[in-house]
Amino acid sequence: MGSVVVSNIVLLVVAALVVVGTLSSLLAARFGAPILLVFLAVGVAAGEGGPGGIHFDDYWATYMVGSAALAVILFDGGLRMRVASMRGAILPAVGLSTVGVAFTAVLVALVAAPLLGLGWMEALLVGAIVASTDAAAVLFLVRAQGLHLGRRVGSVIEIESATNDPAAVFLTVLLVELLTSQMADPGLAVVFGALREMVVGAVLGVAGGYALVAMLNRVDLPGGLHPVMVVGVAVLLFALTSLLHGSGFLAVYLAGLVVGNRPVRAIASITSFLDTITWLCQIVMFVMLGMLVSPNKIMQYALPALGVAAFLILVGRPAAVFACLAPFHFSLKEKLFVSWAGLRGAVSIFLATIPMLAHLPMAEVYFNVAFAVVVVSLILHGWTMGYAARRLDVALSDPDPGVRRFEIDLPGQTEMELVAYPVMAGTPAVGQAQLPSWARLVMVVRANETLTPEAAGTLKAGDYGYLLAPPKRVHQLDRMFRPEETTPLDDSAAFPFVGEVRLGDLASFYGLAVPDSELGLTIADAFADRSDDQPAPGMRIAYGHAVIEVRGVTDGRVSYAVLRLEAGRLKRSIARVRRLLGFPPEQDEDDE
Repeated sequence: MGSVVVSNIVLLVVAALVVVGTLSSLLAARFGAPILLVFLAVGVAAGEGGPGGIHFDDYWATYMVGSAALAVILFDGGLRMRVASMRGAILPAVGLSTVGVAFTAVLVALVAAPLLGLGWMEALLVGAIVASTDAAAVLFLVRAQGLHLGRRVGSVIEIESATNDPAAVFLTVLLVELLTSQMADPGLAVVFGALREMVVGAVLGVAGGYALVAMLNRVDLPGGLHPVMVVGVAVLLFALTSLLHGSGFLAVYLAGLVVGNRPVRAIASITSFLDTITWLCQIVMFVMLGMLVSPNKIMQYALPALGVAAFLILVGRPAAVFACLAPFHFSLKEKLFVSWAGLRGAVSIFLATIPMLAHLPMAEVYFNVAFAVVVVSLILHGWTMGYAARRLDVALSDPDPGVRRFEIDLPGQTEMELVAYPVMAGTPAVGQAQLPSWARLVMVVRANETLTPEAAGTLKAGDYGYLLAPPKRVHQLDRMFRPEETTPLDDSAAFPFVGEVRLGDLASFYGLAVPDSELGLTIADAFADRSDDQPAPGMRIAYGHAVIEVRGVTDGRVSYAVLRLEAGRLKRSIARVRRLLGFPPEQDEDDE
């Protein structure tokens, strides 16, 4: 009976930690705290050195749970990535995730060796452990603050996050093996090992993705089991690839990418389920990692660990980013933001458990330093990411609130799905008689009555509209059901332009600080590029002291926009235009 009581106590504690971690997300959202830091703090508080006093030192269990959780999270990241948005971002992202990881590890090793009193190989292991980023958390933080990263910058960060984990894992495992075997000269083992990991991971990932698509579309499963099978296949693919000496992390990301860009049955229920399961994975993983930490031991390495973290954030990461992005014509502000977007997260602490499992002499140093680096990064980056995106003008401002959407799969086919929207006052859908040619209104719920489109007429505020639409184009319906900006905007100091006006022409006439890479783009192209082809009225792009704001969208492209200038800039811009047109200067014109 004693074992039964212990089992129940364990279940009680685990369930309580999950509930506390979940509810703490509300507190974090209220006070703007980085949510992952809150989960980590819950684990530390529950651990042996915190008020909870729970003794937990099972690094093997943490490694197993962490592997499965990261596999699911990376699969979900690939599932939501559109191949079309990756254009121009693959090469720079892969450069950051391979050369950038190695370069960062070497730079950090140069500082870790004297600060921690380590040998060269041991210091390089510290660098490898903290070299990878958790960019999925970066994107979550930026989007949670109402910002949309530019397409190329956002894609680079997201692709890097999925492909730098394999590189960091391989480098960490290799260095642990070298330290364990006391091999002084690894020779070409590093190069061939890295190539094997990437090739095997890529091949099995793509093959596994197509196999999963075929299974989902051909195998009839009872309702609700499609998402469960997807999660099971993702973990299975990770384990199988790892056993074949490939990168399991790369494999699951590519499998998710294939599934997310192919017509798949039950995709709505799959994505909805993954929304929940990835949150649970984050909570469980960070709580477990937090419970491994001893606050007393962390304090022993606090000063050198802070030195490593400061060097990594201020020197190591920026140096790697600027070196890897130099050939790809990124602007200075874009490079600065990618440098600042190097958030360290669960992967670094997860990698630090590998030396503990291998029983390396300095394993405790690696783990505590990695934990300190992650905490510093979560605090510093977590609270400043949105501010940095705004200050560096790399995010597309969208003042409109998000739209609520309910998706329902239709059995027997994958080309159309049923989408339901609540119709709110102030949305373009109110009174809308004409829908896109690829969408069809099939039902309206009004005042607890179910009506046909003919009986309902045009949509009214308070309705629920049910429409048939292709899954890949559903997001284009969102703007019809998103409330428009209600605050009246002063257009007295704004210049109207159609969407096909070139930014280079605006820069010449008004002295805008437009990056060289965008001078050949039209206004519509710039918003399509930065919003992943989902522009909406109210979105803005800042160019120095000027702002271009969307006012009209037709067929998914910006058709009408306005240019706003600061008062002083407005007067100087008018003077510039008068000179370009050959008019004499005004009497009170300010000097440039």
